[in-house]
Amino acid sequence: MTIRIFTAAFVLALSGATSTLAQDVPPDYQEVLQFLGKQGDYKANVLKINVPRNDVSVSVAKIKTPTPFGFGGWLAMSKGTGGMEVMMGDLVLLQDEVNPVMSALLDNGIDVTALHNHFFRDEPRMFFMHVHGHGHTMDLARKVKPALDLIGKGKTANRPAAAPATKLDTAKIAGIVGHQGEQTGAVYKITVGRDDLKITEMGVPINARMGLNTWAAFVGTNEKAAIAGDVAMLAKEVTPVLTALRKNGIDVVAIHHHMTTTDPAVFFVHYWGTGSAEKLAAGFKAALAELGKP
Repeated sequence: MTIRIFTAAFVLALSGATSTLAQDVPPDYQEVLQFLGKQGDYKANVLKINVPRNDVSVSVAKIKTPTPFGFGGWLAMSKGTGGMEVMMGDLVLLQDEVNPVMSALLDNGIDVTALHNHFFRDEPRMFFMHVHGHGHTMDLARKVKPALDLIGKGKTANRPAAAPATKLDTAKIAGIVGHQGEQTGAVYKITVGRDDLKITEMGVPINARMGLNTWAAFVGTNEKAAIAGDVAMLAKEVTPVLTALRKNGIDVVAIHHHMTTTDPAVFFVHYWGTGSAEKLAAGFKAALAELGKP
């Protein structure tokens, strides 16, 4: 099996955009990708395993939303102390998949740390399950595979037509937000890490690639766009971020944790909005401005 390595830049720091070049995938991680039958990449000492829901096309409030807009599940592994791996991830599930997948994870010793929605008025209804585990590389792969094998195997909803190619002025969006993004099909996504929090687990930095990040995905046209995303917050940042989103006309759809053992505790807000791309970018920028304040 050919392992595909992506070399796109990944935004890591709130203080400015920095590029992290893809690294050669270590042999043990190549074995994981081959065993799971998945593609992924290796950057910042983190293996990111892609678990996209390409089998289901979702509409949110009757707006077609391609997979990269918010339905790309993932697992991440990074080496900690004593040769043990730390694994975190976010699996995207149909309603009928939630409990079978959860049982498969729990029965194989993988923790489920969160279950929630990311959208309102999505069709079909989609749920997001965060997972966590420690162990040796292939042991974790063997434990998580039964759950992955259940995803996309049942009955799925009829697929609506694919979203049109993007017509967004992405340079203008990046200029407003202050961070560069990546284009994947019709979706322009900006990802901003919370490296300022300096959270570690078993010697592993819990960085953007391990799930500690804020992001915004844009789709549509300059005049009629949609935004969806996630803001990673400390407790004191929750209310200011919510206020910034609502004052800018962006809907809050969920507030929750993703990880149960981080210190300090980190909370996440998922949001959704429609309007001009410029207005949506300004709303996201307003939320970003509330992060990292003394």
